[in-house]
Amino acid sequence: MQIIKPDTHINFSGKRKIAFFLSALMILISIMSLLFHGGPKYGIDFAGGTLVQVKIDGSVKIPDIKTGFKSTGIGNVTVQAFGEPKDNEYLVRTDKAGITDEGFSDKIKQAVAASTGKAVEIRRVEMVGPQVGKDLQEKALFAIFFSLLFITIYISGRFEYKWVLSGVMAAALMGAVYVLSLFTDSIAILIGAALLVTLVLFWFLELKYAMGAIVALIHDVTITVGLFSLFNKEFTLPIIAALLTIIGYSLNDTIIVFDRIRENLRKQHKRSFDVIINSSINQVLSRTILTSGTTLFTVVALFVLGGGIIHDFAFALIVGVVVGTYSSIYVASPILLAWQGRTGRK
Repeated sequence: MQIIKPDTHINFSGKRKIAFFLSALMILISIMSLLFHGGPKYGIDFAGGTLVQVKIDGSVKIPDIKTGFKSTGIGNVTVQAFGEPKDNEYLVRTDKAGITDEGFSDKIKQAVAASTGKAVEIRRVEMVGPQVGKDLQEKALFAIFFSLLFITIYISGRFEYKWVLSGVMAAALMGAVYVLSLFTDSIAILIGAALLVTLVLFWFLELKYAMGAIVALIHDVTITVGLFSLFNKEFTLPIIAALLTIIGYSLNDTIIVFDRIRENLRKQHKRSFDVIINSSINQVLSRTILTSGTTLFTVVALFVLGGGIIHDFAFALIVGVVVGTYSSIYVASPILLAWQGRTGRK
């Protein structure tokens, strides 16, 4: 199906400076939001504690719900409306774990019913210990990092035929991660330093396709995480799954564009590189719009109709699809052009 005319010639590379400015602005806003909030807002999966979802038969005030929970001796709690206002459902969180003993649900139900004067139904109770939450947090960060690392190995071998070099680099990076782990316990700092080392190695080893792909992926993940921080949404295990899905989706779009650029470099080697990039993006634009459009339609349907449980998961995918499509055109490909300017080679 061809929705873009074959003779379309949109000057994507000519707008790369504007795109770089917009990307830098979005990343800056994301980082500032994370700094302002003291990092991502971790959910029960990562922070540890207890979560209770309650449904109340009628409209009540949040302080009354807090009063009911505190009367059971739980202590510090936060209450958040969940789902549609007419549902009268609430998520109650406490950083205290290990309190879900036998009879816990009945105790909560009676206490909240007494404080609100309404019938109460306990929909679910989740408890995660602090050590389990920390382990899950570390594993989630490592999952994202190593997915980025092995993706770049594939890109280097696929487009630049440097399988051995990329394999040696991957081994070196794993060694670097191990050495850095001896000096810091912060997994976030460790992963950040490892990604910085990765970009430096790509630069000096001239792995330009891998450089473009990983910068685009970091761009996508950073903006998605930043929007979650900006809207004060929680990070849970499903959100990590959404981030890994975004990485795979964005990479697929980037590979399609890179593959067409490589083909056109062989056929049109006498043309300038920016013309080849523009031509390649225009040639795959119809496929990109169709793929992104159908995927976006599905995740928007999930976002609107899927209910509160998968609301944040669908939100992450919506952001990822939009930003991933944008980065394939305006981040990954222009980096190849910037590299061309650095080396001065055709």
